[in-house]
Amino acid sequence: MGDFGAVLFSEWTKVRTVRSTWITLLVAFVVTVGLGALICAVTNSNWSHMSQGDRLTFDATSTSFSGVYLGQLAVIVFAVLVVGNEYSSGMIRATLAAVPQRATLLLAKTAVVLLLVLPVAVVTSFVTFLLGQALLGDHGISIGATHVLRAVIGMALYMTLIALLSLGVGFMLRKPVLSLGLLMPFFFLISPILANVPKVKNVAHYFPDTAGSQMARVVSSTTVSYGPLAGFFICLAWAGACLLGGYALLRRRDA
Repeated sequence: MGDFGAVLFSEWTKVRTVRSTWITLLVAFVVTVGLGALICAVTNSNWSHMSQGDRLTFDATSTSFSGVYLGQLAVIVFAVLVVGNEYSSGMIRATLAAVPQRATLLLAKTAVVLLLVLPVAVVTSFVTFLLGQALLGDHGISIGATHVLRAVIGMALYMTLIALLSLGVGFMLRKPVLSLGLLMPFFFLISPILANVPKVKNVAHYFPDTAGSQMARVVSSTTVSYGPLAGFFICLAWAGACLLGGYALLRRRDA
């Protein structure tokens, strides 16, 4: 089975027929939209208590995306399971027997993840933004304002790139528990902690979550030295490096 179209259809069928696919993507949508809406509502109600400095640097767009950094965990789980489920169940032996071309298999799985995550990420990003701005009331911003549409699309791209990064890690580590055991602490603990340690925080600014936050900003950050476009390329580099690493190990190892 060397035809890419046939491999792609096979991978699409495998992924879309697994219940966890739709559950994880639904959780990503609900958590991102729900938490963003809650934070926007709280911000609006506490506006009178904010300092003048906080009001001057307030970014209504990135505030509405506050839930993305929890919702992305569901996206990570989805991408890891696309690979990990096959290794856990032993189905990978049949998959590699049918598709011995490792590059074709990896490209097909990558395409399937793109086909599923990108539309969900776009819908999630727009709904999160529109609901968040409605709840911010007079402090919200229009999607037609300068750089706002770019930031909304940027957040959708960030969620998609995180899924590809996680897919690459899944290929490298193969076991879902091991992959999630690396990715979850990285995004929840290691990156936030290092970002606040003086001697290493400049390095932590180039981690994917920090780069992703720059993609969704309209008001420039006072702590990170690069902008949205650089943030996109940093996230792209992380995703590309992880997929290349996954491909290198997939070529060398048996099932």
